[in-house]
Amino acid sequence: MKAVVCKAWGPPESLVVENRPPLQAEPGNVVVDVKAASVKFSDTLLIQNKYQTKPDLPFIPGSEVAGIVKSIGHGVERWKVGDRVAAQTTYGGYAEEVIAEADRLVAIPDAVDFTAATGLSSTYGTSYYALVDRGGLRAGETLLVLGAAGGVGLAAIEIGKVLGATVIACASTEEKLAVCRAHGAD
Repeated sequence: MKAVVCKAWGPPESLVVENRPPLQAEPGNVVVDVKAASVKFSDTLLIQNKYQTKPDLPFIPGSEVAGIVKSIGHGVERWKVGDRVAAQTTYGGYAEEVIAEADRLVAIPDAVDFTAATGLSSTYGTSYYALVDRGGLRAGETLLVLGAAGGVGLAAIEIGKVLGATVIACASTEEKLAVCRAHGAD
């Protein structure tokens, strides 16, 4: 399988593509045939050794993927080969295959494409936590979203609208503001 590998700390240009042996499912885990992987700012920090976790070199970055279950480890009962899933992994997502803990998978409906599914957990999870769990946003309130054209910002717009808030979006260009309006910003 092909994988993007961080062999030395540095910018994205320092990553290399290597051939690696196929993965084998371990107990409690599945191997996912990766169809899409998210690229996050935290990945950029991680490969430069500027993130809060410090993996040993070499490692395969990438913590959010979507794909199809390829094989199942001993003790995994909820998933079967062929299931469409999104997975959060610590590392390993920038490869054709990744090992994921079975309890960190989420089923993807056929109507959701793999690319869209990769960012659902961090973008919508972050926005939901901020708006609902921490902010207590309620219907009738006004929500101001700074940097609204990014993934977390667009998720905040959509969640704010679902909750019944008036959503004011801030972004740096008219083009970005048009994207915000398309996602429901007032």
